[in-house]
Amino acid sequence: GGRAVRRFAAVVGTPSTPTPHGLFAIGERIRQPPGVLGPWALHLTAHSRVLDNFGGGPGRVAMHGRSGSLLSDPLGTAASHGCIRLANSAISWLAARAVEGTPVVVRR
Repeated sequence: GGRAVRRFAAVVGTPSTPTPHGLFAIGERIRQPPGVLGPWALHLTAHSRVLDNFGGGPGRVAMHGRSGSLLSDPLGTAASHGCIRLANSAISWLAARAVEGTPVVVRR
C-alpha cells in the first residue's frame, strides 16, 4: 500500500563490495539447508555493481539470515560481499509474508 511495513538492522556490503541502493523486488525465495546463511535466502532483482560472479551465480544480491562465522559481524556493520544479512528471526518473518514480486527498498 505504499508504506513501510517493517525495518530491520542488517549487515551490508563493504565499501569495495557495496550493497546496491534503490527499489528492487524479491525474485526468488529459497529455504536454506543448515549452514551459515540461516533459514532463508530471498534473492532480489538487484545485482552487484562490482562482482560479476559470486558463489557460482551472476552476482545477484540476496537477503539472508546468518549463523556460524557470519555472527561475528554485528548487525549495523558493512562486512558482506553485497548481500543483506539479517537476524534469522527477521528473515523468517519476511519469508513468511513476502512473495516473489514484493517490493524491497534498500537505503543507506
